[in-house]
Amino acid sequence: MTKTVAIVAALDTKAAEAQFVGEIVRRRGHRTLTIDVGVLADPSIQPDIPSDEVARAGGSDLAALRGGRDKAQAMAVMTEGAARIVAQMFKARRFDGLIGMGGTAGTTIASSAARALPLGVPKLIVSTIASGDTRPFVGTKDITMMYSVVDIAGLNRISTKILANAAYAIVGMVEGEAQILEGEAKGMASRPVIAASMFGNTTPCVDRARAILDARGYEVLVFHATGTGGMTMESLIADGYVDGVLDVTTTEWADELCGGVFSAGPHRLEAAAEAGVPQVVAPGCLDMVNFWRPDSVPAAYAQRKLFNWNPSVTLMRTNVEENARLGRVLAEKVSKSRGAVSVLLPLRGVSQLDSAGNVFWWPEADAALFDAIRRYIRSDIPVIDVDANINDPLFADRAAATLLSMIENQAKARP
Repeated sequence: MTKTVAIVAALDTKAAEAQFVGEIVRRRGHRTLTIDVGVLADPSIQPDIPSDEVARAGGSDLAALRGGRDKAQAMAVMTEGAARIVAQMFKARRFDGLIGMGGTAGTTIASSAARALPLGVPKLIVSTIASGDTRPFVGTKDITMMYSVVDIAGLNRISTKILANAAYAIVGMVEGEAQILEGEAKGMASRPVIAASMFGNTTPCVDRARAILDARGYEVLVFHATGTGGMTMESLIADGYVDGVLDVTTTEWADELCGGVFSAGPHRLEAAAEAGVPQVVAPGCLDMVNFWRPDSVPAAYAQRKLFNWNPSVTLMRTNVEENARLGRVLAEKVSKSRGAVSVLLPLRGVSQLDSAGNVFWWPEADAALFDAIRRYIRSDIPVIDVDANINDPLFADRAAATLLSMIENQAKARP
C-alpha cells in the first residue's frame, strides 16, 4: 500500500537533506509531502507547502517576517503555523507519517508539528539536540528522536548515513502502521482501557491489580510516574482514551511541591476529575521526592533523610509538614471529580520503603497525610482505610475491586 510521508524542513538551509530523505522514501514506493518552514531565503527546491502558507497559518506573512528581522517572532510564527498546517493536512488525509530535521530552531518547529498529530501516527525528528533533554520537544507524544551526530549542514559521509537510517525508519513506520490497521480490521480485540500509575516502590501493587483487571477484560496501560509519565497519562485521559483510572502512585506531586526532578506539573490529578472518568486514587509514594545523584540534592535538604535508590536516583523522605500539604492538594484535586471516585489509604505505609522497619517508615508523617486527605476531601467522596501496606495483596485487591465496581455501576446508570 502506497503511503505519504510529510517532510518538515527549512528549505532555505536544509534543502539538500530534505531532498535526500525524500528520494529514499520515493524509491521505496511511497509519496512525499514537503513542508517548507524556512524564513531567511527562497528555497532551492519546490515544496508542496511553501513557507508563506505556513507563515499565514501562524498569523503573519513571510514578507513581514523577513523585513522585521526578528528571529524570535519568526520562530514563534513558524512554530505555530507548522502545527496548524500539519494538523489540517493530516485531518484531510494528505499524509500518513512525518519526518523533520534541524538544529534547535528546526527541532522546535518540527516537534511542534509532530505534537499536533494523534497518538500512533509515525513521527520522527533528526536533531542535533536529540542526545540531551528532549522533554521540551517530545512532551507527551510518541515522537522518535534521532541524534544527527554532526550538524545538519550539508551531505557528508556521516550525515548521509544518519539521514538514510531516518528515511528507512519512517518508511518502516508507515508500512508497519498499514499492517497494524489491517490486523485490526481482521478482528483484533478492542478492550476497555484503564490507566494506572506506577513506580518501583508500588510495582507489586500495580502488577497484582493489573492481573485482576486484565482477567476481567480490561486493557491496563501503566505509566511510570516520572513526570512525563504522569503528564502523558493525564493527556490520554483528557483525549478520551481511558475508561477508568487506577491512580495509586501520585508521587509526582511530592516532586512538584519540593522541587524534585519528577514533577508532572500543577495539573496532575485533574484530567480524570474533569472528564468524569471513574478513578481510584491513593497517596502512593508521597513519602519520597526524587533527585539525581546525591550531589544534585539541594543544600537546603542536606540534613534530611536520603536514600540511594540506584546509582542515578536519590530519594528524600517527605516530612510531616510536607505530607500535610500533599494531603490537602490530593483531596482538593479529587474533590473536583465529576464522576465516581474513591480514595484508598494504605494505613501501613504508602510505599515499599515506607513499611515497618524500613528506611522511610514514619507513622507520624503518614498520619499527617491521611488526616489532611480526610479533612479536605469532599464529603460525598468515599475515603477507605485499608489496614495494609500499599504493596500488600489486600490493598491491590481492594483497589481493583473498588475501581471495577465504580466502572460497572456507572455503565449501568447510563440511559
